[in-house]
Amino acid sequence: MSGRVRRWSAVVLAVGLVSATVGHANGASRQSRPPIVVAVEAPITGPQSSNGVDILRGARLAVRQANAHGGVLGRPVALVPVDDRGERRFAGRGARRAIERNAVAVVGPFNSSVGLVNLPIYLRNRVVPIHLTSTDATKGQGITVQPKNSQIAPIEEAYIRGTRAKKVTMLVDDTANGAFTIGMANRLRRRLAADGVDVARVSVKETKDVVRGYYARKVARALATRPDLLYVSTFYPEGVRIARALRAAASRPGCLMGLANVDPAFVATAGLAASRRCLFSGIPAAGQLPTARRFTRRFRRAFHTKPGVWGVFAYDSAKLLFRAIERTRTTAFRPVLTALERTKRYRGATGTITIDPATGYRRRLPVSILRVNRRRVFVIAR
Repeated sequence: MSGRVRRWSAVVLAVGLVSATVGHANGASRQSRPPIVVAVEAPITGPQSSNGVDILRGARLAVRQANAHGGVLGRPVALVPVDDRGERRFAGRGARRAIERNAVAVVGPFNSSVGLVNLPIYLRNRVVPIHLTSTDATKGQGITVQPKNSQIAPIEEAYIRGTRAKKVTMLVDDTANGAFTIGMANRLRRRLAADGVDVARVSVKETKDVVRGYYARKVARALATRPDLLYVSTFYPEGVRIARALRAAASRPGCLMGLANVDPAFVATAGLAASRRCLFSGIPAAGQLPTARRFTRRFRRAFHTKPGVWGVFAYDSAKLLFRAIERTRTTAFRPVLTALERTKRYRGATGTITIDPATGYRRRLPVSILRVNRRRVFVIAR
């Protein structure tokens, strides 16, 4: 080996050793730094678990991507799942779990009735909420990239007006867990009444008492009012039973189901014929959003299944949080929340996101009237 070659080999070896040492030191340094703890709260178990698991996976994908690129502020992100089962009675317990784990922020909760209880708890304990609730009663309690009642109701009203319905009968979940469903029905009822539409209402509650015909009786009572259109403001498990009862009934008025029924499990449980009996207000699954194509591919690679509707919103929520932390160079409550409130023209998987700082609401959302196609997918109705 010539002297020049020996010297070059020595330089390469030295550089390699230094690079390896620096890389090891940087990795050790990152690992020794405390993680940034972020909670994700959703109905991970219980009747709405298909949505909850989708939300958890969306947030988890964002965390994996952040950690694969060195974390946030050079620190790893640790995700704490908080399962509230979509029930108000578990709200406080869920918030305490996140607070005890020193979470700096929470993606969630999803259910409005839960958020009414624990969003104030998170705020009092200086945990930044990027919530997924839709009731307008949570206005100003953190930010959200999901649609609110006041943003959904005009879409529903425009659809109903287009049908020229003169009589609408509502089937409404007005139980303690029905903050969202009650709020949607009340808001839409006021708007329809102002349009001169006659509105009747039938209360329902979630029950497994299918054998005794509970939902069939409620549907029969609604149909007895002879409506031009039925509006169903319930959650997915109830909506399935109502859809089945509607399919079995002889009367065939139009049917519009509210956003809380848009769940891939709806079609799997109700069956195709019953699912196609109604239209739905809401947002199609991530695979139907042109802006979510890359997210959909990554989600399928990570979890070996298709994403649903709400996981992509949890993904964007987590990505916005990490961006706010990086921009403010801190995890402190007030600077991070202010940065989130000032979000402008962020290009997310759910589309462009701008937050109104006065409300914490997203300014524009992809809310549409949906139908179930023959491939059992929620798509925009044409």
